Amino acid sequence: MPLTTYWLEHAWLGDTVVPGVALDVADGRITTVRPDTPTPPPGATPLRGLTFPGLANAHSHAFHRALRGRVQAERGSFWTWRDTMYQVASRLTPDTYRALATAVYAEMALAGITAVGEFHYLHHAPGGAPYADPNAMGEALIAAAADAGIRITLLDTAYLSSGFGEPPNEHQLRFSDGTADAWAERVHALKDTDDGTVRIGAAIHSVRAVPADQLATVADWARDRGAPLHVHLSEQPAENEACLAAHGRTPARLLADHGALGERTTAVHATHLTDEDIALLGGTRTGTCMCPTTERDLADGIGPAVALQRAGSPLSLGSDSHAVIDLLEEARAMELDERLRTRVRGNWTAAQLLRAAGADGHAALGRPDAGVLEPGALADFTTIALDTVRTAGPPPRLAAETAVFAASAADVRHTVVGGRQVVRDGTHALVPDVPRALRDAIAALLD
Repeated sequence: MPLTTYWLEHAWLGDTVVPGVALDVADGRITTVRPDTPTPPPGATPLRGLTFPGLANAHSHAFHRALRGRVQAERGSFWTWRDTMYQVASRLTPDTYRALATAVYAEMALAGITAVGEFHYLHHAPGGAPYADPNAMGEALIAAAADAGIRITLLDTAYLSSGFGEPPNEHQLRFSDGTADAWAERVHALKDTDDGTVRIGAAIHSVRAVPADQLATVADWARDRGAPLHVHLSEQPAENEACLAAHGRTPARLLADHGALGERTTAVHATHLTDEDIALLGGTRTGTCMCPTTERDLADGIGPAVALQRAGSPLSLGSDSHAVIDLLEEARAMELDERLRTRVRGNWTAAQLLRAAGADGHAALGRPDAGVLEPGALADFTTIALDTVRTAGPPPRLAAETAVFAASAADVRHTVVGGRQVVRDGTHALVPDVPRALRDAIAALLD
């Protein structure tokens, strides 16, 4: 079992910046953490800057990356944005999706992201006919993550209706398996990998997209498999109003009544909640994934993240529609948006925000053994430079605050996944020209 040693100029250990740390890595995991190592040991790979656990992008729709710039050209709303999204979805094939997702996941690696939660609902061919391999689109995403060198939790999504009691529209036929039982039968063929690079989870797209009498089928599948379960929750007031009209209860209460909340569940967005909803999520230890850059891009609103965390809901972060891919910006935005809403500073410390972007995000994706720099943890970590125009100046002891409140994805210098250096000195080792890969993949769909 070969041993690799990385020397970290500054390391985020626990909640403290520690100078001069050697990490020994074998078989994809950290075996030894050696502080008080002021210079690189012989044969060690030096990582200069601040190294912290790899970031977890807990909510992604990879194909939405093709919308960047295009959906900002006019005003519109979430619902007009969705119409443009449908147009892109209609053009994807397994091959073009793999090419696009590889480029998107490579962009994530460049941003220090070592694991992604892909909320995947684009299952079938246009018109809804299954591919010869019914999981061809999901397998394309799994292959793309391997091509880009990051871990993936494929959150295979049940999407069965266009609204309460309504069949899928023409755009949504690609998304639907017809019934939750048929969804479960298809997803059963997808498997985790022994090395932890692939984890299969489940998702309920939303309470409007899965009939109430089929919610339990998806929740039970995830529970029986011990898999993560994610769900878009109360992203729009219109969803709440329609749910109240159809069922006489909020989406959160509907999910609770059908056994879909709990410690393995993550509610995405949770923007428009009642006090009772917040208590339900917190009391069941259901996690919450906030996606501030998408929520502000779509003018969705600012979710009650502070109240949710105080109630007992662990927070994670996602880049969702990929208006930008920058988990440091997501962390910063969660705090700064809350400041604007409440006119109170310091709702979270830098340490708490790094935990949301790291350990709690990995846990939401089914990897509780990631997100820390300690023996036995997955050897997934990233390094930001402390000498750029954004990060130069503060003393190293404030490097975490510098990372969260000043740095960006552009400051990431190294990314290591499973002990392998995927990004070295700002260059992706597996996808040498990520901008070109993005440009070519998007042009194949839209130009």
